[in-house]
Amino acid sequence: MSDTMVAPIVPDFGTEACPSPTDATPTQRKLVIICSKGNLDMAYPGLILGSAALGEGIETHLFFTFWGLDMVTTSRMDDLKFTMLGNTAMHLTQAPKMPIPAFMGGIPGMTGMATKMMRKQIADLEIPTVPEMLEQIHEMGGHMWACRMSFDMMQLNEADLFEGVEAVISASDFMEISEGAQIIFI
Repeated sequence: MSDTMVAPIVPDFGTEACPSPTDATPTQRKLVIICSKGNLDMAYPGLILGSAALGEGIETHLFFTFWGLDMVTTSRMDDLKFTMLGNTAMHLTQAPKMPIPAFMGGIPGMTGMATKMMRKQIADLEIPTVPEMLEQIHEMGGHMWACRMSFDMMQLNEADLFEGVEAVISASDFMEISEGAQIIFI
């Protein structure tokens, strides 16, 4: 073994390696959120992220596909459920604070109880309902799109959708809309 040390390899970036934030030209940010789940607990992440992005001035598009289409179907949007089945993180947040085994979600009435508990927690935090959040996103200039395949599969018509949904679009249309966007899949 040699006693000579080898100098670390440091790339030479020159004097213009990384522009400072003040030197950067502003770019328009764009966010696309794919909402694929129709459960109450899965509706809120996309809606909250969409609302927050719009509040920051980010161009925001929400694409509702598969069961996420329930979020913008007027007959279902105010009656989304929360189920404990398959939710290994389910636990009570009020006394007695304890985990609840997921298998208990299969007991008749447990989905109703869990949904009621979640709705109460949401109301206690003064978080708007799903229809209220959709209305806020619409009023803030958010773009909402329904997936053509899911729409056809569920045998819906455009009158069934929340008024803020701009159109029912194909996957190809979605590719065009989402070009250059940060994409979040929920």
